[in-house]
Amino acid sequence: MVDVSHEREALSQLALKSQQIIEDVQSRADHRMIPIDRVGVNDIQYPIRVMDRDGNLQSTVANLSMSVDLPHDVKGTHMSRFIEILNAYEDELGIDTLASILGTIRERLGASSARVEADFPYFLTRIAPVTGSKALMNYHCWLLGESGANKDDYVLSVRVPVTSLCPCSKEISDFGAHNQRGFLTIEARSKIRSDGTVEPMCMEDFIDVAEESASSPIYTLLKRPDERYVTMQAFENPVFVEDMVRNVASKLKNDERLSWFSVHAENQESIHNHNAFAHIEWARP
Repeated sequence: MVDVSHEREALSQLALKSQQIIEDVQSRADHRMIPIDRVGVNDIQYPIRVMDRDGNLQSTVANLSMSVDLPHDVKGTHMSRFIEILNAYEDELGIDTLASILGTIRERLGASSARVEADFPYFLTRIAPVTGSKALMNYHCWLLGESGANKDDYVLSVRVPVTSLCPCSKEISDFGAHNQRGFLTIEARSKIRSDGTVEPMCMEDFIDVAEESASSPIYTLLKRPDERYVTMQAFENPVFVEDMVRNVASKLKNDERLSWFSVHAENQESIHNHNAFAHIEWARP
């Protein structure tokens, strides 16, 4: 026979203990006097929404990292608060709300700086050049937002697969030329306006610039007439990795929204056992 009264008494004692003040160990003083640049949580899978060029929202899933600085005299940060903040923005988490999220993190954790990184796939419908066949294509994107006492920083990055055809191979060969899949990675820092808001950046703009700078775009779905078109398009537009990064850089320099960018091209060489790459970094004077 179960002693119900004994169980109730035990539960009552447990509830009483739960209501007692529990020491916040993280808030203890630390005597090593060494500040920490960043401490927080990472590898968080979470749904976010991303605005496209037309103002429509796309839902995707991001891998998130959230962190703050920690003063030299504080033992630890409050890890659970990061998740609480994330949950508070459950229906509003996205690039457009990043500044607000960073401000909330700094306030809730009493930090002088906060940092959020989001790594996510972004999808566009790609249309085959001849048949008009449609299929979704994913692009690897990541976003960095950082807020501090003296500055805010926002960097958007996109990795775009492309086709490149070697100009030298075309020039010296009787038939055809070697070509391969390459990747153009654009990282761009947005200007901060005088009122503290951020110049908006659009992933589609960077994707367009990358694809226009290569021999040919890459498509998810191609039928035979499309393959013929894409093959000949690449043959008519040969580029080295050097050409691709210069093509991208020349376009991005004219984008007044940007204060800094880097562009990296890498080819998965089809006739070599190595890759080829080129890199440019530029800051607005």
